Amino acid sequence: MKRKRITEIFPFLVPLRIWQRNVIVNTKMALDKNKYAKKKGEYLPFEIASNKTWMINEQSGHDIIYQQNKVHNLKITSQTMDKVYIYPGEIFSFNYLEKNTKKYGKLKEGLTLRNNKIIHEKGGGVCHLSNLLYYTFLMTPLTIIERHGHKIKSFPNPDKDALDGVDATINKGWQDLKVKNNTDHIYQIRIAFDEEYMYATILSNHETKEMAIISNEDFKYIRKKNQVYESVAIIKTIKNKETKEKIEKKKLYDEIVAVGYELPENTKIEEVEE
Repeated sequence: MKRKRITEIFPFLVPLRIWQRNVIVNTKMALDKNKYAKKKGEYLPFEIASNKTWMINEQSGHDIIYQQNKVHNLKITSQTMDKVYIYPGEIFSFNYLEKNTKKYGKLKEGLTLRNNKIIHEKGGGVCHLSNLLYYTFLMTPLTIIERHGHKIKSFPNPDKDALDGVDATINKGWQDLKVKNNTDHIYQIRIAFDEEYMYATILSNHETKEMAIISNEDFKYIRKKNQVYESVAIIKTIKNKETKEKIEKKKLYDEIVAVGYELPENTKIEEVEE
């Protein structure tokens, strides 16, 4: 039998535990001798990669107000990262920058996954931004040094064109999204919004002749011990920008995540033995 964490037994201790973990992590980052990206400036001239995501998920199963609050939270949190340069040798940390949200406004209650359950809490929904940034970072020469996929997919993708397996959950004090610039060039984050979409673009001071495409292969549903999982391979293809000639294609990783919503009756599910 799995032993319960103390915060599962006494949920009112969660804010104190988060505060404690934040102090520990922030102190560690202050002493680890790494340089963390924080300087902002004018937008750099060359676009390296860009993506967009549909913001409102009407299939969440919760009051739509939490989706609207999420958009509010995304717009505030994005201001801590928009225009930030990632210089050679620097590390982008989502949590390191996100802690500055108070400078830009007050966060509202949005949906958050905690202990594999959807709850609503202040600041919920910002994983939508970390998901988009992670997806976009995969298309650049930047190196992913920390990323955590969601353990459970709580509801279907709101955008039919969205890729699977390219999410990055954020949990203050525990889980972060970090990328390092191991190149000789400067990169920069640009985040923008319209009425329906959030956009992420990675800019640089150096023009590249290559482009990267992230795609899914071998998508399927599998069942293990009465739990249904989504299984998919994440593929990166490098092409010449002008000729579109393929230079390289490789599998980055396989992603398997538990499905936390009911699939259509005719969904094909492959039975897998342990």
